Amino acid sequence: MSPITDVDSLINFTQNAPEIAKRIKESGAPLVLTVDGRAELVVQDAAAYRRLLEQVERQETLKALREGLQDVAEGRTRPVEEAFEDFKRDIA
Repeated sequence: MSPITDVDSLINFTQNAPEIAKRIKESGAPLVLTVDGRAELVVQDAAAYRRLLEQVERQETLKALREGLQDVAEGRTRPVEEAFEDFKRDIA
């Protein structure tokens, strides 16, 4: 992931929103908005945000798969039939 290098003030953004929004959309890069010189908000186009969410979901899925494989390798599993029997017993 590349660092955010585009920074602008919130006041400038509100005064020039259409032009800045066009710049964000064309570049695909996020924009940090500052208030009193401190970062307060990050603005990005919808497609870039969607890609970011997809990357997060992919990483979470890979983490869960790694944990599952580790459970199998370390013997923290049991036959599905046994699990279903326990489930049936618990809901009865």
